[in-house]
Amino acid sequence: MQLDQNTATAIQQWLKGNYDAETKAAIQTLIDQEANTELTDSFYRNLEFGTGGLRGIMGPGSNRINKYTIGTATQGLANYLLKKYAGQKISVAIAHDSRNNSDVFAKITADVFSANGIKVYFFSALRPTPELSFAVRTLGCKSGVMLTASHNPKEYNGYKAYGEDGGQFTSPDDQLVMDEVAAINSIDEVKFDAIESNIELIGEEIDELYLNKITELSVSPDAIARQKDLKIVYSPIHGTGITLVPQALANFGFTNITIVEEQSKPDGNFPTVVYPNPEEKEALTLALKKAEEIDADLVLATDPDADRVGIAVKNTDGEFVLLNGNQTGSLLINYILSAWEEKGKLTGKEYVVSTIVTTSLIKTICDAKNVEYFNTLTGFKWIGQLITKLQGEKTFIAGGEESYGYAVGELVRDKDAVISCAFIAEMTAFYKDKGSSLYEAMINMYVDYGMYKEDLVSITKKGKTGAEEIKAMMEQFRNTPPATLGGSEVVTLKDYELNKETDIKTGTSKELGFPKSDVLQFITADGSIISARPSGTEPKIKFYCSVNTPLASADEFKTTEIKLANKIKEIMADLQEN
Repeated sequence: MQLDQNTATAIQQWLKGNYDAETKAAIQTLIDQEANTELTDSFYRNLEFGTGGLRGIMGPGSNRINKYTIGTATQGLANYLLKKYAGQKISVAIAHDSRNNSDVFAKITADVFSANGIKVYFFSALRPTPELSFAVRTLGCKSGVMLTASHNPKEYNGYKAYGEDGGQFTSPDDQLVMDEVAAINSIDEVKFDAIESNIELIGEEIDELYLNKITELSVSPDAIARQKDLKIVYSPIHGTGITLVPQALANFGFTNITIVEEQSKPDGNFPTVVYPNPEEKEALTLALKKAEEIDADLVLATDPDADRVGIAVKNTDGEFVLLNGNQTGSLLINYILSAWEEKGKLTGKEYVVSTIVTTSLIKTICDAKNVEYFNTLTGFKWIGQLITKLQGEKTFIAGGEESYGYAVGELVRDKDAVISCAFIAEMTAFYKDKGSSLYEAMINMYVDYGMYKEDLVSITKKGKTGAEEIKAMMEQFRNTPPATLGGSEVVTLKDYELNKETDIKTGTSKELGFPKSDVLQFITADGSIISARPSGTEPKIKFYCSVNTPLASADEFKTTEIKLANKIKEIMADLQEN
């Protein structure tokens, strides 16, 4: 593979520019090795500061996470803040997770903000992403930054940027920040020399306030009191969850919490897992082993920055099974609405939110309980934006998305595994108190509202060529949508990029009313929903499939599940043939 001219020019700029000797030596080594594929991926573009910030592989180069791309992002964000809040006191909060170099990148971020005359509240040690969101609002900051790559492999790191409401930036501010970052033409424009007097360390005082506020949200303390010895196994998967999740569970009243010791220590190499992702069964292997040893009621595992949580429970055969994000989210929202209903707390002003690729079961539950439901684009920032918009008018009960992220109450504007772990445990205690396991409660939910089954297929396409292939796949689906999927006719096409919903039979269209997003949805005559979406944080294209059917009784659960699983296989096969 030959280097194109733009890539070669970018490499020379780094070799001749004001970059440190270590960076230049690493680049020269790649040149000497004629590692042109790696050089191309490292330099063919500037790592894009997207609507949520940065995420990428660590290493030298304009398309990598390093001190210079982090510094440039921070200088751009600082320039935005100084323009938007001119004449006002500006402060930011900064936290980091357990990833390799996250602490280093966090300090660089703090240094650049401080050098720009901006007050920095700097967490003295690693903390979860949701606590950063909480701190932004609590401390009256104008912005916040979390150094994390969430659940990506160990080679990755990232930079999540937040606005003054504690949520990730949305329009028009997201574009204004991106424009400021893109306007930086030279590393010499970045102010790296810290003004230490502008940096204030924070930590335990925010922890205590946050944990106390979480505890106040508890809906069923009486059930917990009766089931306080519920056997809970928890793994932070070498991440930040260890700092707050065990304490949150204890504050709720749980007394029998077993930590997976092998995964309790924060470690950016994630030595016990392939991917530190609670969506992957492999990441929960040690937790499941411990759960079987002690005959646990519930398994909880959080990702490195503790904004996502995966769970496992015993099925009706006594075997531990993982629930997916749609199942957990539906259970959680059904539980909270039921508990509020039991206590007479539903006034008609409450609402629930999920995203367009999350199960429709949540809407079905809300409709049955007469609770207002909202749908947003994929990404929790849209849920956070809605909470901010409706604050004071309506009460946000809970929200979630299929990718294992949930929030309860209005403390944060991002998904929150600390709150979610506490409420999932409370939910388990609530149903156990009524003589039911969580798995049995899920089956009963399906009997009440219909059985929904979802699956996600991700296709990874790395590097420049991969990005081009993903773009071509989306264009193919956009220009020639499938006529049938799983034996059912495609009747509606929703194109969120074009803001258009089209009735396939009549050809008539109407506006969707969402911000622009590269997502396609095919809806079939039998109510199946199939979505295609390039990932915003990983080199993947994702296909989401949701099917449903009535469930007459709990006895029919297994046969109905097999039937729906086979239908999903048919649909996915049809998609690949398109």
